[in-house]
Amino acid sequence: MGKEKTRYSDKDLAEFEIIIDEKLDTALEQLAFYEKQLSELADNSDNKMKALDDATGTMEAERVSELAVRLKKYITHLQNAKLRIKNKVYGICRETGKLISKERLKAVPHATLSIEAKEAR
Repeated sequence: MGKEKTRYSDKDLAEFEIIIDEKLDTALEQLAFYEKQLSELADNSDNKMKALDDATGTMEAERVSELAVRLKKYITHLQNAKLRIKNKVYGICRETGKLISKERLKAVPHATLSIEAKEAR
């Protein structure tokens, strides 16, 4: 019987980094889009059309702002995952110490818990 792997190989880590970089690029593009929308909504509120339009604009600004905040958290998680790759600890469950499955990491590349540990919570 072979010894259980305690970390992913450098080749595996490089593959995961490509996946993370792609997701990071997409997320940064989306964030720029949301920030542009927020800027445009702020500019339009200066016009002070009708009260109803102001309320709709405020609701829209809050919705876009919430999306931007959520996206910033996701970007931080992806950047932290890249740091774990650099430190060669990527893909190790922070609760069990075992490797997180490749399938899970491909679906959720910033995961820090295995399915086993996540379901035990």
